[in-house]
Amino acid sequence: MGKRLLPALGLFVLSPLTGEFLLGNLPVTALPALIVLAPLYGGGTLLIRELARRGGAGWPGMVLLAVAYGVVEEGLLTRSLFDPHFAGMDLASYAWLPGVGMSAWWTTFVLGGVHAAGSVLAPIAVMEALVPSRAEEPWLGRPGLVVAGVLYVLGAAATGLTNPDVYRPSAGQLAGAAVVAALLAVLALRRTRGQGAEGARGQVRGWVPGPWPVLGLTLVAGLAFWLAALTIDTLGAWPAVAANLALYAASYALVARWARRAGWGPAQRFALGAGWLLTYAWHSFPQPPALPATPAVDLAGNVVFSVAAVVLLAVAWSRVRSAARGASETATL
Repeated sequence: MGKRLLPALGLFVLSPLTGEFLLGNLPVTALPALIVLAPLYGGGTLLIRELARRGGAGWPGMVLLAVAYGVVEEGLLTRSLFDPHFAGMDLASYAWLPGVGMSAWWTTFVLGGVHAAGSVLAPIAVMEALVPSRAEEPWLGRPGLVVAGVLYVLGAAATGLTNPDVYRPSAGQLAGAAVVAALLAVLALRRTRGQGAEGARGQVRGWVPGPWPVLGLTLVAGLAFWLAALTIDTLGAWPAVAANLALYAASYALVARWARRAGWGPAQRFALGAGWLLTYAWHSFPQPPALPATPAVDLAGNVVFSVAAVVLLAVAWSRVRSAARGASETATL
């Protein structure tokens, strides 16, 4: 029983560690914050994966649910989507949309590359690679799904309680965020039902890149994503918005196209997640932590989390290769 739950427990912990610590946003001294972060990030990511796998929505469904998760966290919990001075930033200067009261740049930045890709999708891809024989099946029964949901709600409540001075948007803004999140969830679980990449695999012939080119392309995409953010004061906010949207559209179109072809499989999906984890690893070094930490402590934490990520990816890659060899040998018998 316990062994069956290990992938779920691993994802529960990996999501917050990736989304906050590997990214470099929190220093290693903030690890006790996992008491709140794990239920929020881990519980939410587990719910996304389990609902998509149980409902047959596959990766297209997970993408939509991951964006919905980001809308809930940033629109309803931290309210950063509407706070013009969130975390000391002057978001009103970055492609601010007066009609809805939000920064177009921050919205595309935090919902896509940060939450959807970094906090949810990449950890799922890596954890599924660690258990290739169970990658496409649910990891939790109904009781486990309920527990994950309860943990997520508790994490969300704790996030609100630990941020008493959170920005107060208008009722219309909160309602709008709730409606958008709900629509994304419905679209994910109904329109993508049965349309997952795994279900469509093998139906179309055509060239598919191997895992190493996919890893390289993901690293390039990650570099482009962070460069757009780092140079925003030089290039301007609207070019950064355009760059983010173009990057998301191109990435989704390419992956969706390749995923329908016979050569796409677990190794390429793992490469996507690995590329984003490695992107977070290098980003942690220039990223100043959100909480006070000496330069030595910050550097030590970044090194520890980056090395741990590389070791985890090496183990996952060995299991993906071993599963592929086993499948090849079985096919030749």
